[in-house]
Amino acid sequence: MIPLNSLAVYKGRPALVTETGEKITITAETPGGPGTAGTPGKTETLKVREKDITVLHPGPLRSLAELAGIPAEPSAEGSGTAEDVRGAWELIESGGVPVPLHELAELAYGSFTPRAAWAAWLLLAEGLYFTGTAAAVTARSAGEVQAAEEKRQDRLRENRDREAFLDRLKAALRGGGLDPALDGRFLQDVEALAFGQTGKSRTMKELGRTETPQEAHRLLLECGYWDRGVNPHPRRFGVLPAPPQSAVPSIDTDTAEEVNGALPRRDLTFLPAFAVDSPWSADPDDAVSLETEGDLRVLYVHIADPASVIEPGSPADLEARSRGATLYLPEGTWYMLPEKALSRFALGLHPVSSALTFQLTLDKNGRIRDTHIFPSRVRVTRLSYEEADRLAAESGAGESGGGAAENPAGTVSAGTVLRELFALAGANLERRLNAGAVNIELPEVHLTARGPGAGGSGPRVTIEPVTAYTSAAMVRECMLLAGEAAAAWANRRQLPFPYIVQETGDLPAQPLPGLAGSCQLRRCMRPRSVSARPGCHWALGLEGYTQVTSPLRRYTDLLAHEQIRACLRNEAGLDAEPLGEEEILLRLAAGDAAAQAVTQAERSSKAHWLAVYLEDRLAAADRKAPPVSRDAPAGEGTREGPVWDAVVVDKRGNGSGIIIPELALETQTGFAGAPNDIIRVRLKSVRIPEAEAVFVPEK
Repeated sequence: MIPLNSLAVYKGRPALVTETGEKITITAETPGGPGTAGTPGKTETLKVREKDITVLHPGPLRSLAELAGIPAEPSAEGSGTAEDVRGAWELIESGGVPVPLHELAELAYGSFTPRAAWAAWLLLAEGLYFTGTAAAVTARSAGEVQAAEEKRQDRLRENRDREAFLDRLKAALRGGGLDPALDGRFLQDVEALAFGQTGKSRTMKELGRTETPQEAHRLLLECGYWDRGVNPHPRRFGVLPAPPQSAVPSIDTDTAEEVNGALPRRDLTFLPAFAVDSPWSADPDDAVSLETEGDLRVLYVHIADPASVIEPGSPADLEARSRGATLYLPEGTWYMLPEKALSRFALGLHPVSSALTFQLTLDKNGRIRDTHIFPSRVRVTRLSYEEADRLAAESGAGESGGGAAENPAGTVSAGTVLRELFALAGANLERRLNAGAVNIELPEVHLTARGPGAGGSGPRVTIEPVTAYTSAAMVRECMLLAGEAAAAWANRRQLPFPYIVQETGDLPAQPLPGLAGSCQLRRCMRPRSVSARPGCHWALGLEGYTQVTSPLRRYTDLLAHEQIRACLRNEAGLDAEPLGEEEILLRLAAGDAAAQAVTQAERSSKAHWLAVYLEDRLAAADRKAPPVSRDAPAGEGTREGPVWDAVVVDKRGNGSGIIIPELALETQTGFAGAPNDIIRVRLKSVRIPEAEAVFVPEK
């Protein structure tokens, strides 16, 4: 039977037995109590089962306060010296048999009192010299003691180093600096939190800071360990900015040889073909040609053909699936496919390019009458949107412009073809709008983060407005025609395929005009989805749609090409079989999830770099501002941020949602305006970790 007023241990804490019976009543230290410190911890009274406690001494023990004052390394009377403890260990170790706790107490401390019993238990719990239970204490071997001692010393040294680091970090937050070589390892947990790779950080907790990615980002900026050039957003979405590692089989550009079956390439080098894109595009993967046959027009959409050598399930295919899409960031581009594949398959980088051509025969109403898909060889001229618009305009005005040296087809011929393509695209847009398509036009900008920024605080950010060129609309409509034709082609063959579908949204009876109307329509959009079966795409006004024009940039397009090629080889009597619906669904799910992560990473990264740009603008305005008056209230002064025109797009609380066209930035402000009102807003503050900026109406 357990004696009253005896000393026990309960869940590693000292306890005093105050009542016995069916249930044992104890007074125990609360969790986290000092225990071995100079003063006892807080106590609580508990009823426990006998098996839940271990009696260390029969007592009498008047209170747990009698145990107070036992240091971590005893040296006082009743605690023993370090030599006494080591002597007790040597005696027990030499005996070779376990001993009860009271013998350890007598050997180490010269007596068996409650205080000595608790000190002996702490020795056992420490695990340096002893292991086992209160009933059977075993001495560890000399080798084990040495290893444990070295480990303890390492831990003590690490704790001292960490305390020194925390002192340096606090000094850095007050305006000092950190040594990356010395302090980097201690900030790994903060970086992991900032990158979204963990939800906890010991350092953040010790500093009393909120353990969020944004707050970790702020700390790294404030202490100078990160500069503004570190963009944590891709990693937060599981996207690694790094080049692909897989290899792509090579293929001779001048032959029809390919890995995925001997499909012959049709020679279309006689057709003028134009790859029209932004001037900063380095991976052109589509080009267009046009022929006229009476009332019929034949549109050729030539697409880069990596599926000619990338087989389903190959390393390059698997890596492309895991990436989902090419990652376009202001600071750089990380391609879905290896760079070698881009230089080989991008259109217009060589005198003759291999392509997968979609030949669409259109009737006089612009509807697709017939579709043929086949491998081809094309001679592509690359043009920027600005160049294409200029060529078309010069052709319409009867001007010759440049010359055949600049354009293999001849400038006049190129301009004529482009004007016809513009007309075709306009008619297709009208057809889609009549079928219920929704046309949303919002401002766009192109951000770049290159070179050294202000004060060496990261790259310099530039913003370039994206002009709404007619040729850009032409390319969009031709690509939509190719997607519509490919969906119908696959559907006729009952081919499992990566279709893009979108359910009908609830449009307002009378949409607003202008930017407010575009935002209003955007809110009505239902999410698009990918499916192995065809369906309508409401926003595009198409009965069926897929994406096939960017196999260098999007995995779902590459998957579509792989299915098309398997079907073509099968129809040609070659040994090939398209993937089944279940396999297509599995690949679609993986590729689309990865692509959505890329989209989120791109969107958040653009917001980050826009915040950096705005902070630079705010700092530049501060440098030009007059000195702050000594009489000005703290935190106010004469700070005047830069000003932009903004368009009110909706009502938000007591203020308005706005778009700043020059920045392509949608935010809100306190001004309560009507839709499409143009107001002037001033930048008040920027928070880079949150990628947020605050704008106020200009007074």
